[in-house]
Amino acid sequence: MEDYEVQFVDRSERSARFVVRPITPAFANGIRRAMIADVPTFSIDTVRFIENSSVMFDEQIGLRLGLVPLTTPPGEFERGDEVTLSLDVEGPETAYSGDLVSSDELVQPADENIPIIDLKEEQRLELEADAVLDVGKEHAKHQGGVAVSYRHLQAVEVVGDAGEFDDEEPEILRGVIEEQAADAAVETGGYEPENGQLVPTEAFEHDLTNRYPGKDVEVTDIDGAFVFDVETDGSFSVDELVVEAIGTIEDRATELKESIQL
Repeated sequence: MEDYEVQFVDRSERSARFVVRPITPAFANGIRRAMIADVPTFSIDTVRFIENSSVMFDEQIGLRLGLVPLTTPPGEFERGDEVTLSLDVEGPETAYSGDLVSSDELVQPADENIPIIDLKEEQRLELEADAVLDVGKEHAKHQGGVAVSYRHLQAVEVVGDAGEFDDEEPEILRGVIEEQAADAAVETGGYEPENGQLVPTEAFEHDLTNRYPGKDVEVTDIDGAFVFDVETDGSFSVDELVVEAIGTIEDRATELKESIQL
């Protein structure tokens, strides 16, 4: 099996930017699709209203509850498993996602401050809800990867000084660049580009003329190198999302291999 190199540019609990190489565009898109569609998360699917004297219809509240992210520990449940949550709030009060009480301590609202409804005096909302474990390709509310994208990693090479009479027009890039210095003696704004250094374009406001003032540069796509930007809804960490997505690809590949050999 081919080895892949992963380099993190930014990394936190719920979001990350990283470079993967060497992979094909098809494999990069497969990773993106797996993170969006194939990693199961819990989401409220059925709601039983005991009392709803608010101004909002049952169906509207049900839709809001379905969009509340719920923590989903990988490997602890199987697809189709259900967990029951309850809510009982009386006005004047705002019902928040944190007011949901789960029957399983592993499955809790990922954020406690998501407003569900503002209840006025003498209004009450009491309900029970069943959350089911399913995947994003069945319904968008099960997409734990709320923002997943990729693009080519681009190499920027300093090839010399700009012409004396050249107009310095903005050269806009978005994503991540890998610096390549053709001549180690070439200084750029008081520093020397370091071969292989990964730099987010936000660091220089996406404008290469800010990073390389007065320099002539060449920009090329690096074959087989892709930058991923991933953000989760809190159902799990970004590390867990990526690992689980890769696992689903491996499972499908194994299944296909075994089917061919039969």
